[in-house]
Amino acid sequence: MRGSFGQNQASFQAVQAQRGSQVAVAHDPVASSGKILVVDDDRLVLATLAHGLSEAGYEVIDADNGDDAILLAREHRPDLALLDIRMEGMSGFDVAAYLREHCKMPFMFLSAFTDSDTVRQVQELGAVDYLVKPLDIGHIVPAVRAVFDRIRAGAGVPVQPLVPVLPVASAPALSALSAMAVGVLMHRFSLSRLAAADRLKRMAASAARSLDDEAERLLEAVERLAAPAGD
Repeated sequence: MRGSFGQNQASFQAVQAQRGSQVAVAHDPVASSGKILVVDDDRLVLATLAHGLSEAGYEVIDADNGDDAILLAREHRPDLALLDIRMEGMSGFDVAAYLREHCKMPFMFLSAFTDSDTVRQVQELGAVDYLVKPLDIGHIVPAVRAVFDRIRAGAGVPVQPLVPVLPVASAPALSALSAMAVGVLMHRFSLSRLAAADRLKRMAASAARSLDDEAERLLEAVERLAAPAGD
């Protein structure tokens, strides 16, 4: 998918100038916080993600299409994959299915889509998290870090799908639907993940609805606003 990510072209060129291949590693792998495969067919988004995660201490492997992503995953065996969903050729869902079946690798999605079909597929594939674009890299890095913390804490135990990456141990588990609604609130009101989850909880309590019911109403409202006039 194509779109602005809130970063300028100069940032993209600076990152590209440092990169001579598909693999971008800004830190010594021995000292890295973990190895992550980042996949997005928008080169500006990809460069922004790769640069931000490298600066945060991760060894980053990037690909701008699904075929290369699978080849790189097989060669480098990253600890986690961060996948765009809507891409030309193989979709992020296709890549995720391969990583799950053949690499036993946890993955998370980053996408602008929150429709019911997307929610269903995210749930069925077992993503460890779902982030809604556009998001500042300052929100993405903590989410990635939280997933890596869960990977290390599990000591080889598969990471459970869609456990919330909230920075408190007592935070309630979120469904895929609620996780997407939290992502929308994070973007729309520039909230942290914890603050957005708390806001959704308060909205649900005020309307005497369940968290998922409130999340569904919120996502439906967003879809109506985004629909072309006359639909």
